[in-house]
Amino acid sequence: MTVLRLARSELKRMTGGLLPKLTILALTLVPLLYGAVYLYANWDPYGKLNQIDAALVVEDTGAATSDGSRLDAGHKVADSLLEAHNFNWQQVSSSADADEGVSSGKYAFALKIPRDFSANLASPGSFDAANQAMLNVTTNDANNYLLSTIVDKLTTAVHGTVAKEVGEETANKLLTGFGTIHSQMLKASDGAHSLADGVSSLHSGAASLHEGTGSLRSGAAELAAGQHKLLDGANALNSGAGQLSSGLGQLKDKTATLPQDSRQLADGAAQVAAGNAALNAKVQGLAGQMAAADQAAAQAQRAKVAESTARMVASGLMLQPQADALMADYDAHNTPAPSGAAAALKGAAGQIQQLADGSAAVSAGAAKLAGATPALTGAVGKASAGADQLASGSAALASGEQNAAAGADKLSEGAAQLDDGAAQLDSGSAQAADGAGTLAGEIAKGAGQVPNPDDSQKNSLAKVIADPVAVSNVSQAKAGSYGAGLAPFFLTLALWIGIFMLVQAMRPITQRALASNAPSWKIAAGGWLPFLTVAAVQASLLTLVVDVGLGLNPVHPVLMWVLMLAAAMAFSAIIQGIVALLGTPGKLVVLILLVLQLVSSGGTFPWQTTPEPLHVVHQVLPMGYVVGGMRHLIYGADLAGIVPVMLGLVGYTVLGLAMSAVAVHKHKFWTLKTLKPEIAV
Repeated sequence: MTVLRLARSELKRMTGGLLPKLTILALTLVPLLYGAVYLYANWDPYGKLNQIDAALVVEDTGAATSDGSRLDAGHKVADSLLEAHNFNWQQVSSSADADEGVSSGKYAFALKIPRDFSANLASPGSFDAANQAMLNVTTNDANNYLLSTIVDKLTTAVHGTVAKEVGEETANKLLTGFGTIHSQMLKASDGAHSLADGVSSLHSGAASLHEGTGSLRSGAAELAAGQHKLLDGANALNSGAGQLSSGLGQLKDKTATLPQDSRQLADGAAQVAAGNAALNAKVQGLAGQMAAADQAAAQAQRAKVAESTARMVASGLMLQPQADALMADYDAHNTPAPSGAAAALKGAAGQIQQLADGSAAVSAGAAKLAGATPALTGAVGKASAGADQLASGSAALASGEQNAAAGADKLSEGAAQLDDGAAQLDSGSAQAADGAGTLAGEIAKGAGQVPNPDDSQKNSLAKVIADPVAVSNVSQAKAGSYGAGLAPFFLTLALWIGIFMLVQAMRPITQRALASNAPSWKIAAGGWLPFLTVAAVQASLLTLVVDVGLGLNPVHPVLMWVLMLAAAMAFSAIIQGIVALLGTPGKLVVLILLVLQLVSSGGTFPWQTTPEPLHVVHQVLPMGYVVGGMRHLIYGADLAGIVPVMLGLVGYTVLGLAMSAVAVHKHKFWTLKTLKPEIAV
């Protein structure tokens, strides 16, 4: 018995009547029911989102921007959403109505633009009142769980678009501000240069001021020294004026009786003159009688004269020096002549006459003196009053000079302080001149570093600042649609399920073959070939429907079909071998392997995201390799990994045939369980 005869015999049995043929046909279509129909239903769900009702609430009232323009971002966002028609937007008047509609299922979700949306977008123009603009989304997982994820992507896209637009506007204003800062810094640089020139002039003036204050300081010191000398002189003048006033007061007191004394002197001198005249007459008379007067008479006469002058001196009519001079003159001219007393007497008479004349002259001078003494007394009085005023004025002068000296000292101290301050000003203005020069240079450098973009540059830079990171997607292999993305997983899964359904109607090993004396491997291969035949038809039909009917358009359609056939070969060998070896419990094992491969093959999420124990399952079971190979062939990725996948599927086929051969060898020995199994499905 050959392998082909065994396989043909089983296939003939399965197609011997109408119902078996329909059964084989139905089993052949099982992968289409799971794979093609599921892919058809989910081929492009994102393209049908416009059939989902969604509530759109626009409460934004707009806002005025810092430049005076009007911002109405809420209605702009709403218009862009309605124009894009991503969802079947239903404009609702209030948030409460939208929330009620989401709760009842009337709307899948609600997107609400609040009243302060534009105001918050415009708020970054004011540094002290910046707020984030909010988009409020209301979802209900009871409507659909995945819809929340889709809405999140939508709102993220809206957020990105609005943020980019607002960011461009803000960045444009910022760059405009940079240009303004640049021009203002250039003006500041010019002003700083002018300031530097002014400070240099200030430094020159401060140097001159320092020189002047130095001269002022020395002059003030000299003035203070001179004032102190003047104060000493004023004090001396004050003292002398006091003495002068005191002396003139005494002189005034002395000259108060001078007119009366002068009159008395004049009267006395007149009496002396009269007495001398009488005396002269007597002497003249006696001269004739006393020719021979002796020395005794002359002396007696002299005594009288002396007595008379003494009385005059005593009465104040004659001063003592005059009296002494008179007596001396008398003695000089009245020396008794030895020739005779008469001659002497005549000589004395002449002298007496002269004395009388002198007394008359004294009387006349005394009379003049008496006339002049009132004026002299008045002058002395005036002089005394002037001396008093001088004493008073000199005291005030001394006090004023003392104040002036104190002021001169303060002036000297102030001049010294002013000179010190001028020195500091000179030094500080020098430093300020250096600093102003440095400031001007640094401002000029800073102005060169502040950007001054033109309108074209501002627009370009604003776009970059608003959206600094652009993603350049270089897709080495890309699925054309959501269904194309799921196709590798669901085609592989549908193929496994379709082959799994074959064991419900086809026998892994025929009893007739077991009764023969054919080798175990031939019986095993003969039992597997019917599975392979139907599985190959399933794979070919599924590939044809998906490629042509759904428009999968794989990059390598022939290689994809070959891989599907290889997968059908491996899956059929494994499933047939397990069921042949384990019997009815083997079907449960195949189902368990299906579940394990569902979660570990990486059909939806990358298999690396699964728990660590499932990584081992992914490495051991075949479905993950088939899914990866299908992706490379459908999307046009690198084909270097296809050969290892094909070799692996051959290995899984050999493994399945080995299990089937073991099962044949085992089942050639019948037992009670063989005749009556414990469970049969």
